[in-house]
Amino acid sequence: MDFGDRLRWLIEENDLTQKQLASMLEIPPTTLNNYVIRQSEPDFAMLKRIAIHFDVSTDYLLDHHSQETNESEERMLRAFRKLPNEQQRVILEQTKAVAKLYTKE
Repeated sequence: MDFGDRLRWLIEENDLTQKQLASMLEIPPTTLNNYVIRQSEPDFAMLKRIAIHFDVSTDYLLDHHSQETNESEERMLRAFRKLPNEQQRVILEQTKAVAKLYTKE
């Protein structure tokens, strides 16, 4: 998935329009649309602003995965970060319990 596709997906996942996101990022809607349709690419400063806005890494936006993470892990981490602290603790404990079961096999 390239940057334009990933940006489109994030916009849709967050129930935004391109116009709304452009306003939040303080850029013209046409500039944002050009990113989405791959007519242009953001500079480093804008890439960082987009990453901060969506609470994702710039590596995620650029579809670069280290050996330590993959797309599924990135998606789970984003969902996890949206949960209240108490729910995060519950999910973490449940995940540890399930992992323990699978490592015994």
